[in-house]
Amino acid sequence: MEKREKFSSRLGFILISAGCAVGLGNVWRFPYITGKYGGAAFVLIYLVFLVILGLPIMVMEFSVGRASQKSAARSFHVLEPKGSKWHFMAILAIAGNYLLMMFYTTVGGWMLAYVIKMIRGEFTGLTPDEVGGVFNGMLGQPGSMTFWMIVTVIIGFLVCSLGLQKGVERVTKFMMASLFVILIILCIRSVTLPGAAEGVRFYLIPDFHKITEYGLFEVVFAAMGQAFFTLSLGIGAMAIFGSYIAKEHTLTGESIRICTLDTIVALLAGLIIFPACFAFQVNPGEGPGLVFVTLPNIFNQMAGGRIFGTLFFIFMSFAALSTIIAVFENILSFSIDLFGWTRKKAVAVNFVAILLLSLPCVFGFNIWSAIAPLGAGSTIQDLEDFIVSNNLLPLGSLGYLLFCTSRYGWGWKSFIKEADSGKGVKFPQWSRIYVSFILPAIVLFIFIMGYVQKFVK
Repeated sequence: MEKREKFSSRLGFILISAGCAVGLGNVWRFPYITGKYGGAAFVLIYLVFLVILGLPIMVMEFSVGRASQKSAARSFHVLEPKGSKWHFMAILAIAGNYLLMMFYTTVGGWMLAYVIKMIRGEFTGLTPDEVGGVFNGMLGQPGSMTFWMIVTVIIGFLVCSLGLQKGVERVTKFMMASLFVILIILCIRSVTLPGAAEGVRFYLIPDFHKITEYGLFEVVFAAMGQAFFTLSLGIGAMAIFGSYIAKEHTLTGESIRICTLDTIVALLAGLIIFPACFAFQVNPGEGPGLVFVTLPNIFNQMAGGRIFGTLFFIFMSFAALSTIIAVFENILSFSIDLFGWTRKKAVAVNFVAILLLSLPCVFGFNIWSAIAPLGAGSTIQDLEDFIVSNNLLPLGSLGYLLFCTSRYGWGWKSFIKEADSGKGVKFPQWSRIYVSFILPAIVLFIFIMGYVQKFVK
């Protein structure tokens, strides 16, 4: 057995965990949902749910990782009471990490492809419809999509193959630092555009009329969903980093720092997108359309747009790669924990596995576009995303909650002892009833509502 590596610094742990949490949801989902549900008013509700929903589950996931010194593949085996069946949770976690990478690698590839397209000036002089055509054209080419997906997978495993400190930690620190610098440059550019003030106002001044327009329930549910999904909790993606950190600091304090970084990135992304959309009278849409069609159109109209566009897609590539590297590290530790493989062997086997598993998503947009698993117009990617986001994340989170609070699991006392080891903010003892009964009910509610929204029109 190889000796378990540790992070060389606390900053490394915080930045890597934040890198795992900072993903594309922060950039292409958060601004759109914020805009739809009334700007700043929605942000306030979202922040409340981040603290009462996301934070406790993150602390639990880190605690299970740190106490067991294993990845999610073995952590339940180590901590569960004899004769209990909690270790079946490992299957959920392993499936979740592989499934997430089956479509995330493709999206990471899109980002890298767009960095090159921006540098080469492929969008210069195109009409808005033609800019949309570039994205649809890319989706129609299995060859080029496969190429960029492979590049993404190579980068991810190359970093992980260098080890935890020399690879994952060093590269993620650089990417996260660059990500913040680029974000701030783009924010300054966006808020100083002529006509941007309207967008800033919309984003930062609460409009409670929007909440009455959509209904409080819908707005609250949207905020809950975003707070829940933004941190990628429930599939052990965070637990692994818990297992790499020393016991010098409490896990609640560290989790607060990670949630704060994650939120800052999401908020700054909105400060890039809304002022720019308002300045050029463009409607900020959601999802790939926002990033690959709306924003390139805006960069086209902006002075120095090619430079800012290139910076934006480098930022997006770093956001995607920081998550991919974190999850690859998790997948490698599964192989090391389960089969006792060396890191080299784990990299070689998983490299091939991830390449093959990523192909259905790539082909789902072209060769296999006839397959519409969730009804007309849906793709294989939609199905993969639905399984992870609407099933494995909530069910996995529910598992961690019950495992850490139930006397049939690891139990409250063991959890608190681990979470509170070290200096810093302690996990609130008074919240025991809340995290044992109310929070699981909320997570279950999110899970059921995910199905209601998807299939009950």
